[in-house]
Amino acid sequence: MNLGLSEHSLADRIGHPDEAFPVSDTHSDRFARVALDVPLAQLGASLFDYRVPAEMAAAVAVGSWVVVPWGRGRRVGLVAGLARHCEIDAARVRPLSAVLGDAPVLPPSWFELLRFCADYYHRGLGEVALPAIPKLLRTAPAARARGSVFARARERFATALPAQPASQPPPLNDAQRAALEALLAIDGFAVHLLHGITGSGKTEVYLHWLERVLARDERWQVLLLVPEIALTPQLAAQVAARFPAHRVAVLHSDLADGERAAHWLAAVEGRARVVIGTRLAVLAPLPALAAIVVDEEHDASYKQQEGVRYSARDLAIVAASQRRVPIVLGSATPSLESWHAARRGRYRLLALPERVGGAQLPALERIDLRGRTLRHQLAQEAIDAIEAALARGEQALVFINRRGYAPVLACESCGWLSRCSECSAYRVLHRVGAPRPARYRLICHHCGAEQQVPRVCPDCGNVDLAALGRGTQRLEEGLAELFPGRRIARLDRDVARTRGAAQKVIDAAHGGDVDILVGTQMLAKGHDFRRLTVVVAVDGDGGLFSSDFRAPERMFATLMQVAGRAGRDPLRGGAGSSDAGDEPAVDAAPLRGRVIVQTRFPDHPLFDYLSRHDFAGFADAQLAERREVGLPPYRFQVLLRAEAATQAEALAFLAQARGLGESLQSSATPRGLARATADSLSGEAVALLDPVPMAMSRLAGRERAQLLVEANSRRPLHAFLRAWLPALRELRSPARWQLDVDPLEI
Repeated sequence: MNLGLSEHSLADRIGHPDEAFPVSDTHSDRFARVALDVPLAQLGASLFDYRVPAEMAAAVAVGSWVVVPWGRGRRVGLVAGLARHCEIDAARVRPLSAVLGDAPVLPPSWFELLRFCADYYHRGLGEVALPAIPKLLRTAPAARARGSVFARARERFATALPAQPASQPPPLNDAQRAALEALLAIDGFAVHLLHGITGSGKTEVYLHWLERVLARDERWQVLLLVPEIALTPQLAAQVAARFPAHRVAVLHSDLADGERAAHWLAAVEGRARVVIGTRLAVLAPLPALAAIVVDEEHDASYKQQEGVRYSARDLAIVAASQRRVPIVLGSATPSLESWHAARRGRYRLLALPERVGGAQLPALERIDLRGRTLRHQLAQEAIDAIEAALARGEQALVFINRRGYAPVLACESCGWLSRCSECSAYRVLHRVGAPRPARYRLICHHCGAEQQVPRVCPDCGNVDLAALGRGTQRLEEGLAELFPGRRIARLDRDVARTRGAAQKVIDAAHGGDVDILVGTQMLAKGHDFRRLTVVVAVDGDGGLFSSDFRAPERMFATLMQVAGRAGRDPLRGGAGSSDAGDEPAVDAAPLRGRVIVQTRFPDHPLFDYLSRHDFAGFADAQLAERREVGLPPYRFQVLLRAEAATQAEALAFLAQARGLGESLQSSATPRGLARATADSLSGEAVALLDPVPMAMSRLAGRERAQLLVEANSRRPLHAFLRAWLPALRELRSPARWQLDVDPLEI
């Protein structure tokens, strides 16, 4: 099969963009270099050459959408460059099949961001570009297709704006005004870290700033990134109410194909001036980008875990730098990388140290579970606190970061456990459908495998199988027994799988139709439940003793974020009112929320920082530990993962990979390497650690292992990768492998 491939390695040519992406007279060029969604590791090429037929020459330019032959089928690709010559016999190069003339021409600024992403994460340009485009738009049209998918998408996006006045924003306090003034004083690129405690009004600072930005030029666009799909509806509604004169596009993976294509196209063509989305929105080619906000910037959801494993937060910073526009990273618990950058002066730190309206931060209590008898996993003090809040007409939130009914099913006779046959994990007991009558299944949260619950133990035949531990479903069931007649709502990823279900729960909580919320960390981010005064963290010990060095950081952030849902209304009347529309009494007493953390390690230092709401102290202590042992952000990491039918095959591949890497470093002038790369390799050392099985060594029937590569700076690390990866592609091994730059989990 002749694919007409040429070796145009983006990494080799990243320093020569004019050669990589020449813009020349399209009438005289004969070959188009096309980006396709094909794994670079599979074919070793990042761009593919196709001949431009004479009748298409006038229509083909850098940024054009084309249909090309690929094997026996056809694919949509993007023209990333034009050339007069081809590195292989021109007679073997296949011609373009068609040009999608009604597709938008993609701007050069987008290709600049793609080049950085492809180079930094060591992937092909097409692997970055094509998955960022909605599936409906990047699917090759059928031979008998009626009409244009682009025309239908344009018609679908609403053109009429609502005839309504803008909602009136609340007044800013002194800290908010100071932050806004600092943002307005910036002209050009700058990174601001907006560190505001929960309930401090970060969103209002964003909106005031973006309002001023949009007023400067009627063409300008702004991008707001959020970590969770569940956060987009309420933010989109808030933005639409504040900016009724501007169209808003929403981009996330849960949209229907047609809706996502319509919103993406409106953003790309500049018809939508405000773009709100999850991590995939960072790769939307906005032609007039003028400002970026990354809300909850610490959240791990910004890191893509499939395909090109990019960080949307980091790419947003790169995009802002390339476009010379300001960017704001906001969080109550910034990532330690961002906090470190602010401490060093690379980012400008803005602080919101108080809650708006005079509301107090919640008081945090630790309940020692050692030797306690619990009722449905709750201590009596937690039950009493919930009961007292409900008696006042307030709401409570019960947090457990474990979905399902129970983590494992066990036989008390022989010790059998519901292990997954495909993974080194347990299948979780899930209740299916309504609580009455109860039906259950065992489901693996990692590979998705399901099975019926056995009637008897598969090993010994014992009929008494017990559900061990609790998940959100079982906790919901227990709360219904403890608080009969109360309205209980659950929110976790199982609920969110049904389109619109998560928003329904959130709307009900805001409307006062829920007394007790129970759920996972989906409830911890960005929600402003005005009646909620009590939060109970059922298991506060999840990340205290993990092998992952980032576990304490994640645990502190999660607990502080979920604690921040409590006591956000400064007036007791507002929280205690039984009617959602009632106005709070003017002379009502200040309200302080209450947070109860159940733990078996109440003296752990993390809880001391948490009880003082002292993020800065916690972060500085964590950074001091990481500096001492040489962990990020003081050291840079890349993880090579391998999977195979057996653990021996995966480890053997990684051992070969390590040997290749050590050979490259020991050679003074590695054959075939550019001088700059050879100089980098012969300078600062790059460490290759021993290959080891992954913590979850088996997933979906494949055995997995990993090899960690480290260096004290990025330059020698990436120079090493550019030399190492071509050698890895030549290895003959049954193992499949992938590279994770700046991994979040090791």
